[in-house]
Amino acid sequence: MGAGTYVVAVSGGVDSMVLLDLLRQRPGVKLIVAHYDHGIRADSAKDRKLVQAVAKKHGLSFVHEDGKLGPETSEAKARAARYKFLTDVQAASGAKAIITAHHQDDLLETAMINLLRGSGRKGLTSLSTSEELIRPLLSYSKQQVYDYAQAHALSWREDATNSDTKFLRNYIRAKILPKFSDGQRAELVILLEELRLKNHEIDNHIETLLHTQPTLDKLNRAWFIHLPHNVSKEVLYMWLRRHQVQNVTKKMIERLVAAMKTGKLGQKIDVDNKHVLKISRNYLALTHVER
Repeated sequence: MGAGTYVVAVSGGVDSMVLLDLLRQRPGVKLIVAHYDHGIRADSAKDRKLVQAVAKKHGLSFVHEDGKLGPETSEAKARAARYKFLTDVQAASGAKAIITAHHQDDLLETAMINLLRGSGRKGLTSLSTSEELIRPLLSYSKQQVYDYAQAHALSWREDATNSDTKFLRNYIRAKILPKFSDGQRAELVILLEELRLKNHEIDNHIETLLHTQPTLDKLNRAWFIHLPHNVSKEVLYMWLRRHQVQNVTKKMIERLVAAMKTGKLGQKIDVDNKHVLKISRNYLALTHVER
């Protein structure tokens, strides 16, 4: 992470307040402190006031948005709204990247959640860092984050909903992760990193396969039909993401693979509200919906 402007997501919790304190000390780094109030908790306005006060204390730019999502909002919907806000701030400011405070416990919790949901190899390593989305605390545990906050007398807000074990993430955090010994935890982190590297290698091979296709928006139909089912799902997933198809799900992939392999000539298959697949004798073509 070099010099430049960055959007740092700060909720007011201990994780993001530690992240903000660490980043503000880095030379050449200009921060835009971005706070999204989901409007799920009645006292969430106090979070914004704390973050705003700390940003002002250190002379940092501050932006926020009131989501007003309501107390019944799902974690997935809240996350989508939060990241839309962050990407909007990044686009408006011309920032190099978004920085979030995810740490090692988040990494383990996310892997377990996605394992239980059957989200496949990508789900086990979905929480990572990249040039566009930087997560500098992934190698640090929650306890290390707390220790830093206490040692530097930082202020933060506790989210009361984090202790409600009716939510899967909170249940894993409270009931499962504490059962791991330090050695088991370290071994799991190593295994996830090894899997991340393997996933990267697999993705590179799939990219190479896609580069052998006729054009960026066409797949050779005979080639695709003869791919093993699980391989065709991986190829289709990356092909769709390459074309910025949003909200790609397992159900969508299964539906499209079946249609692409068994569909009739001339058939058009709806992908989402912006894209459609056309089946011809030799090709499977992804096109934009004609309006």
